[in-house]
Amino acid sequence: MAEQTPRRNEPRLRPAPLLFEPAEAASDPEHFFDLESIDDPRALLERATELTQAFRAAADRAVEFQAMAAAQLADPRRFDRLTTADIAERAEWTEDYAKRMVEFGQDLLRGGEGSGHADPV
Repeated sequence: MAEQTPRRNEPRLRPAPLLFEPAEAASDPEHFFDLESIDDPRALLERATELTQAFRAAADRAVEFQAMAAAQLADPRRFDRLTTADIAERAEWTEDYAKRMVEFGQDLLRGGEGSGHADPV
């Protein structure tokens, strides 16, 4: 089961840092954060788990930023406001998902308190 994205008033866990991949290593399809060079299965499981947690945390955070941007773009006070259909098209979402993301973003921009919205995903 996926964990909920922490709200602004909850402490964030700091996962293992995603180390920079040099261009020559990134171009090798067998290379992935040097995991292929780890021979000890315990160490491999530990590092792969750290990377999994880091990617999940990064994805959760990116979704929060998407939601806040969607809410800002849909703000009726903006002269260049976008409809949820426009936002959905730009982000390659369904219109229903765009509506939920706008609501989630509004909740985040308000500080995450009071509305009780769950994460849109």
